[in-house]
Amino acid sequence: MKIYGLQKLTLLDYPSKTACTVFTAGCNMRCPFCHNPSLVTRIDNSYIISEEEFFSFLSKRKGVLDGVCVTGGEPLLQPDLKDFIAKIKEKGFLVKLDTNGALPEKLKDIISSDLVDYIAMDIKNTPEKYAVTCGMEEISPDDIYKSINLIINSGKEYEFRTTAVREFHTPEDFKAIAGMIKGAKAYYIQNFVDSGDTIVKGFSPLNENDLQEARAEALKILDKVEIRGI
Repeated sequence: MKIYGLQKLTLLDYPSKTACTVFTAGCNMRCPFCHNPSLVTRIDNSYIISEEEFFSFLSKRKGVLDGVCVTGGEPLLQPDLKDFIAKIKEKGFLVKLDTNGALPEKLKDIISSDLVDYIAMDIKNTPEKYAVTCGMEEISPDDIYKSINLIINSGKEYEFRTTAVREFHTPEDFKAIAGMIKGAKAYYIQNFVDSGDTIVKGFSPLNENDLQEARAEALKILDKVEIRGI
């Protein structure tokens, strides 16, 4: 599998674990506020890490790292993702998979193969605003709901999360978003951070009052809602 980036240590991406993060390229969404355009719309093929190089690195981190986070882009687009994750598992590391949930059949295959330990799915917005938030003309809500149900019933550790962007979200939206994942044990509202390198410029985060209001709205449906990014 082509690896377009490697963060050799993260204490944040995999909750309660020490991990590294692998970045894949290519995505089936075009979220305008995406902070990884080099993995989505401006893919740079000049710097690719080989599997051999990655697994050499990983072998030297046994006893130091607990797991590997696989993110993107959208990792489930990679045809050899399953084999790549299987190799990580064979070496005794945990695997966390990030996904946008738009490919439920591929997600189902990964889950049923018992290849992931933790799944993080982005919930972009309310059903009515989903397509525009993803930068798409249309998107199948059925696929999103299928992935939500797969994750909740997977028996794996998981989280759902939404990047809060002032131009796309109001605090009231978060009650509807929470309703989409009713029964979920963990939901995080991540405030947008302007990296200066997004697909489209000019977006802003929610202020702290709106974030707290958004959390309060989500808590009307869910038991655990936390804020990241303040």
